[in-house]
Amino acid sequence: MSLKNDKFPSSAAFDAINDALQASEADRKDAIKQGNAVFAFNLKNAAGETESWHIDLKNKGVVGKGPGDKPTVTLSLSESDFGALVAGKANAQRLFMSGKLKIKGDVMKATKLDPILKKAQTKAKL
Repeated sequence: MSLKNDKFPSSAAFDAINDALQASEADRKDAIKQGNAVFAFNLKNAAGETESWHIDLKNKGVVGKGPGDKPTVTLSLSESDFGALVAGKANAQRLFMSGKLKIKGDVMKATKLDPILKKAQTKAKL
């Protein structure tokens, strides 16, 4: 089942992250050890619609739709900024400083996302 929502083109990245996590048991265990959190993403598209996804790096090492179970940290940003972030064209810290990225919950955990997004970069052709 695809996690991509056509109204949110960059959401294809969630499939790529999930594929990366499922590809190897060792990678998945490593990601859980590094992340040890549930990361929720609230994306807003150009039409002003919002949709949520989550990356569970606490229990199962899976990606799913919706905010997930008690997210450790929630990142809210525009769909296009998320796409730029995954593509490596944007920097989370800069997006945060300029107010384009809002973080709720454990801000320090948000820094653990970088290696996970890098995995998607190599897999996703965004």
